[in-house]
Amino acid sequence: MRSSLLAVSIAMALGAALPAAAQDTRDRELAELRAQLSQLQTRMAELEDRSDAQSEINIASQQAAEAAAKTQPKVEPRNGGLRVTSADGTSEFSLGGRIHFDAYAFDRDNADVTGTTDFRRARLTLAGKAVGWEYKVEQDFTGGSTTEGFRDVFIARDALGGKVTIGHFKPYRSMEEMTSSNEILMMERPFASATGIYAGRQFQQGVGYLTSGDNYSFGASVFNMRSASGPRNEGMGASTRATWAPINNDDSTLHFGASYSHENLNKGSADVSASAVYAGRRGPSQTIARTTGASGESIDTVGLEAAGAFGPLFFQSEYARATYGQPLGGDQDVDTWYLMGAWTITGERRPYRVGTGVFNSPRPNGPYGAWQLTARYDTIENKDIAGMEASSATFGVNWFINPSVRLMFNYTRGDNEFLGDKTNQFALRTQLSF
Repeated sequence: MRSSLLAVSIAMALGAALPAAAQDTRDRELAELRAQLSQLQTRMAELEDRSDAQSEINIASQQAAEAAAKTQPKVEPRNGGLRVTSADGTSEFSLGGRIHFDAYAFDRDNADVTGTTDFRRARLTLAGKAVGWEYKVEQDFTGGSTTEGFRDVFIARDALGGKVTIGHFKPYRSMEEMTSSNEILMMERPFASATGIYAGRQFQQGVGYLTSGDNYSFGASVFNMRSASGPRNEGMGASTRATWAPINNDDSTLHFGASYSHENLNKGSADVSASAVYAGRRGPSQTIARTTGASGESIDTVGLEAAGAFGPLFFQSEYARATYGQPLGGDQDVDTWYLMGAWTITGERRPYRVGTGVFNSPRPNGPYGAWQLTARYDTIENKDIAGMEASSATFGVNWFINPSVRLMFNYTRGDNEFLGDKTNQFALRTQLSF
């Protein structure tokens, strides 16, 4: 009996103690949770303070970067080259160049010629503007490392509704002469250019003015009869060229032009000639007419132009007549003309530059580039010397791999009527421009 009472008493004591212990545990856990929450709130407050401080730092850094950018020059790619512009936009310069590497072989007749490889052009070009003036310095290392290699070296400024150029540049005459060597249709220019009727007079030192409108251009230049590396002399010249494009839209362009050149030889002037390299670069050459510098005579040349691009089809033609003064006997008249055409079989069109009145090369649309077939007939003749005539027929293929790289193949059939020579040439060019 006593054992039973003791057991009941112990059970009642435990029953009363268990709820009290459970309550104490819950209270302790709640207190711990409250403490943890308080710590979290404190931590969040600290993080918010740090975040606000970091945001202020980020804003300050961004503002500092923007301020620095306004004072740093801008560097960007340009047509495969490089252009650097000052922070205020008042000055800039670009670095470019071109490499034309040729290989050719001759089908010889009477002329003694040698097939080989040749760097036709290897130029570096620095161009830009400084406080309202443009400038260009171009060195062709195939011509020499000093003034012999000078090509365009000038300063220019917008004025009188156009642009005034002072220095060493091409006089405004001949459509094909005004077309960049990166854009010409064949590997060599026709006889109505400095390759023929203006032989050796591609770049002159002087002053030029060029203006243009929606469908016309007009240029005039006055120059000394010397190149940068030529002897000092008192010979002077002047030229002018006007172009008009009555049709010029996205699909079609029709171009007409005319030019006039007067070259007056004087003290110290070199001899001036018209010549024909009638079987391609480094091929045989024939002098068609010559005026000696010591004679003090003059050369007057009139040129006419017509060209058009109609979708992938293109044609271009020029006629020029030059009168070469002679100290004894009558003056000598030289006539030259050419007709050339192209079909871009991949469909691209040659774009027209109304500001200078010339056409550029097509820009490839597809992944395999643009393919073009070309042909030209070219002739030059001295009307006052019997049989003094040369001509060439050239057929070619151009592959524009991308806007900067082109491969060219030309086959030229030469004919020198005066000497009876019919030398031909096979030529290949790899061209890079940037």
